[in-house]
Amino acid sequence: MSANKTGLLLNWLIAIAVIFVLLLTVIFFTLSNIRQLSIPQQIQYGIQALGTLAMIFLGLALLVNAYYGAKRAQALEKSAIAAEKNIELAIQNAKLSQERLTAERFMTAIAQLGHEKSETRTGAIYALERVAQEFPREHWTIIEILTAFVRENAPIHHHELMREENVAPLDFDKYKKDNHRTPQIEVNTPYELPKIRTDIQVALTVIGRRNYLEDRENQKINLRNTDIRQADLQGANLENFDLRGCDLSGADLRGAVLVGADMAGAKLFGAILYEANLLKANLRGANLAWANLNRANLSSANLRGANLTSASLRAANLQGANLYKANLQQATLKVANLSAAKLFLANLQGAKLGKANLQLTGLIGANLQGANLNGANLQGANLNAAKLQQTEIYFANLSEASLAEADLHQANLIGANLSQAVLYEANLHGANLMGANLFETNFCDVKLAGAILTGVKNLELQQITTALGDRTTRLPDDVEAPTHWRQSS
Repeated sequence: MSANKTGLLLNWLIAIAVIFVLLLTVIFFTLSNIRQLSIPQQIQYGIQALGTLAMIFLGLALLVNAYYGAKRAQALEKSAIAAEKNIELAIQNAKLSQERLTAERFMTAIAQLGHEKSETRTGAIYALERVAQEFPREHWTIIEILTAFVRENAPIHHHELMREENVAPLDFDKYKKDNHRTPQIEVNTPYELPKIRTDIQVALTVIGRRNYLEDRENQKINLRNTDIRQADLQGANLENFDLRGCDLSGADLRGAVLVGADMAGAKLFGAILYEANLLKANLRGANLAWANLNRANLSSANLRGANLTSASLRAANLQGANLYKANLQQATLKVANLSAAKLFLANLQGAKLGKANLQLTGLIGANLQGANLNGANLQGANLNAAKLQQTEIYFANLSEASLAEADLHQANLIGANLSQAVLYEANLHGANLMGANLFETNFCDVKLAGAILTGVKNLELQQITTALGDRTTRLPDDVEAPTHWRQSS
């Protein structure tokens, strides 16, 4: 017991002794005085004195009990404080120990990334993933380590590319001489792609399924110029990734999130991008030949100069996309949404655009030779100077479309809606417009030699008086050919 505690207890004992002596003195004087009283009075005073004494002792007992109770409470409080401090110290020690252990795991995993055995490297990648999950503050560092690992171990190489003739623009005139049928592009079977390394695949899987909420703002994950052909990235989150110059040929990107990703110059030959989200992605100059983009979201994407030869884009969303000078030879765009897209000077030779939505789309100078636009919606589209030779446009909606100087030589426009369309100086030589709706269609200086207009609807004589037809032009029975047509040879 400390000196302070001993002194305090001694003071209490002295105080109790003094009170006890005072009580005895009071009792002694009281007893001496009551002798002069009668016996009944003495008894009464004695009882009162004993009651008072009992109350005093009871009060003293309560005081002593309260004192020791307070002392016990104080002792318990001190014990609790000490226990709390011990717990805090234990937690701190545990944190230090855990951080030390994490640092050891971290350094060990990093060291093992350079191990010669693939199994060891794979285990190290999973160890880093666990550290990132348990310690979010290390998340970005670990992602940067893993991307650096991929860049170092899978750099882009100038591997064997497809032969140039596989994707070269088709010469339809030359092809017609060799083949007396509808032109088709002959494309060789894709070359065999190498299998991706296991540790590289694991690193990409971990990166793709990371907790993206821990990513640093305004910073992109860099996988630039990497060779990750045939990578499995199904459902991976690659939003805002830097994938410029990356080779993803044959990669599986089904359902992947590539919103805002920079894929300029990337190779995606034969890649699977079914239902992938490429909203506002940059695919300028990218190679997407033979890629599967069915139901993909390419809204507002930049595909300027991209190669989409024989790519499949069924029901894809290309609303507002930039496809300036893009190569879409033999591409399948059935039921695709291309409204307000920019397809200026794009190559759509032999493309399949049946029932596609091309409303208000810009197709100035686009090459649609031999394309299939059956049932497509081209309302208000700009097809000025477009090449539509031998194009199938059955029952397409071309109302209010602009086809000035467009080449529709031998195009098939059976049942098409050309109401209020502008065909100024267009070439419809040998075109078939049977059953087409020509309400207020502008035929000024349109070449109609050999064209078939039998069965057309809403055609007025004044519409064709400024057109350039001849005796070979077939008109409806109720419309007489202009005089200068009959005079021409």
